[in-house]
Amino acid sequence: MTMMTGLTRGGTEWTPSFILELQPQRCIGCGRCFKVCPREVFMLVERSALDDAGSDDDPYADDYDDGFDDDSAMVMSLAQPLECIGCEACLRVCPNKCMSHAPQALPS
Repeated sequence: MTMMTGLTRGGTEWTPSFILELQPQRCIGCGRCFKVCPREVFMLVERSALDDAGSDDDPYADDYDDGFDDDSAMVMSLAQPLECIGCEACLRVCPNKCMSHAPQALPS
């Protein structure tokens, strides 16, 4: 299976690694991935709008009253994952490494 590759300006071959998944339960909604992405792959949404909101195994849930409603916290979601160019800039700036990426095979 041949993987999709690209060339740098200097002629060096590289293999892009495209976003596959974003784990919203790990996301803190900092927006770094959104700001660094050149292709509008991400969108900020309310945590409660996601399917797995309110799960009991949320490692980032807190039990203290800090004045914020955890149910209405904003997190990133994948708006247009097929627009990803495989640069992995989002992964490099994410403090919680919420995303998974992988190279993609060329269509046959």
